[in-house]
Amino acid sequence: MRQLDAVERLGTMSAAAEELHISQPALSRSIQRLEAELGCALFDRAGRRVELNEVGRAAVEGARAILRDERVLRANVAAAAERAHALRVSTVAPAPLWRLTALAMERFPQETLTYETVEEREALRQVVAGASDFAITRTDPHRPDLQTCELMRENLFVTLPPNHPLAARREVAFADLAGETFLIMTNIGFWRGVVDRAIPDATYIEQADRMVFMQLAHTTPHCTFVTDAPFQRGSHPGRAVVPISDSDAHVGFHLVARSDASGVARALFSWVSESGRP
Repeated sequence: MRQLDAVERLGTMSAAAEELHISQPALSRSIQRLEAELGCALFDRAGRRVELNEVGRAAVEGARAILRDERVLRANVAAAAERAHALRVSTVAPAPLWRLTALAMERFPQETLTYETVEEREALRQVVAGASDFAITRTDPHRPDLQTCELMRENLFVTLPPNHPLAARREVAFADLAGETFLIMTNIGFWRGVVDRAIPDATYIEQADRMVFMQLAHTTPHCTFVTDAPFQRGSHPGRAVVPISDSDAHVGFHLVARSDASGVARALFSWVSESGRP
């Protein structure tokens, strides 16, 4: 729906792809699939420009109505979560948030977690100020006003096409990946800073939609990154999955709360702390 709206507003596939942070071929294929599903062409194409035909204009109006309904739904859900006193989490990465969410659902299924991905210093600031109930950080702050426990560890891997020169290696270093092109998710938290610093001459093709990313990741001729976080585990057909040996590719995450946390926040912190013990 968003892709159709963007192409109509901007007039060209390339401009729409840039706004949506996807490649132009991927956007063209997506639009073609939509036309195939609907059984009719939506655009009249003239060179680089695309223009809605009569059917396409009706489709865009329908798409925008759906998007408006989605915005209303999201606003209503957010308001309901606020009324339910949702627990607020400031996290430096998505994977440990999934781990915390799984533990919360196991012990406190009635509670809701809302989150924001921020830098580590900001995550700690929000907890100290009471703006967040929890921070998820890479380091233990060692402060008397905060309590900390280990949440999980995460290790970074690269996936490669089977004919890639590095595909048969048991492990690689970041230096081995210099100059490579990567298909990468837009919101990967601190990991983006890690790979930017470690492989400064790499090229990154960003994809904001996780479902689209997962589809492309199986067939792309480019490299991708995965970790051993629970929600990324699974088979990667047609790809070689190779661990990265550098120390920056292996991280631990800590759950941080105020020492005077009370109620459900205190109970959840205790549950996570106990769950992490051997």
